[in-house]
Amino acid sequence: MQRIYEPENLMEGELLQGMLASEGIEAHLVGRDLVGGTGELPIFGLLGLAVDNDQAEYARELITAYNAALPMPGDEQPDSFPGTLVC
Repeated sequence: MQRIYEPENLMEGELLQGMLASEGIEAHLVGRDLVGGTGELPIFGLLGLAVDNDQAEYARELITAYNAALPMPGDEQPDSFPGTLVC
């Protein structure tokens, strides 16, 4: 297993874990249980995403693409539901 990414917070870690799972990559969110100790433990470096060695490169590519993505411009919202997230 390789630690491939350190998410900023638990929500980002779980989001990326789910994104990787949707691509067939089993990722482990290391340090998830330590987040409750914030204040007692150092804040940085607690969380990490770890994947199998043979999937590490592809997982890094997916996370890099995720981090490079930009939100859609506001003028592309549907007229029927302005300001509403449409999935």
